[in-house]
Amino acid sequence: MRILIVEDEEKIAHSISETLMQMGFVPEHAADGEDGWFRGSTEDYSAAILDIGLPKLDGLSVLRNWRKENIGFPVILLTAKGSWMERVDGIDAGADDYLVKPFHMEELVARLRALLRRDGAEKKTQLVAGPLVLDTKQMRVSVDSVPIKVTPLEYRALNFLMHNRGRVVSQEELATNIYFQDQEPDSNAIEVMLGRLRRKLKADVILTRRGFGYMIEDEEGAA
Repeated sequence: MRILIVEDEEKIAHSISETLMQMGFVPEHAADGEDGWFRGSTEDYSAAILDIGLPKLDGLSVLRNWRKENIGFPVILLTAKGSWMERVDGIDAGADDYLVKPFHMEELVARLRALLRRDGAEKKTQLVAGPLVLDTKQMRVSVDSVPIKVTPLEYRALNFLMHNRGRVVSQEELATNIYFQDQEPDSNAIEVMLGRLRRKLKADVILTRRGFGYMIEDEEGAA
């Protein structure tokens, strides 16, 4: 499941992204309100984690804009303040939940999962592309119903490509979304990793578009 994180504090955004990746989600980050509004309005996300104090456009305005556009994914608001008036403003703007900084990542994940269950998004736990099935809840991969053992990095790569089926993903975008911030892969690392993953899958599902990137065709959709 793709989760949009709209947060201008780099350390907080990195910690949230890293935690969500480890839990099997596909986090995407916007560092200001205008970018967050645009992404949420034009891309398909299961939920958003939205800071109130953002540059260019504040979080409450972003949220109001989404709701005016009938964008209904669950939204958790983050703020450094704890006043009850700000909570009321957030709920009135269309927020589904509220967390005051600093918070524990375990609580954020628990609240996110609760919202996804309520919204029905967690029911769609299997992503399918031909013979390939990726179970995002159990974090398992299978081909023709045969379990395939993959590394955490291979799983994150496959997870990101499956969530972006039908779209070419550049090598840079893939690296940004599967490696942690303190990791710096060399230029051949992605190609080597995907070659190893293709051999494990024994199925021609990860395609290379020379000069552009990689993709998995959107044939079956989500189960």
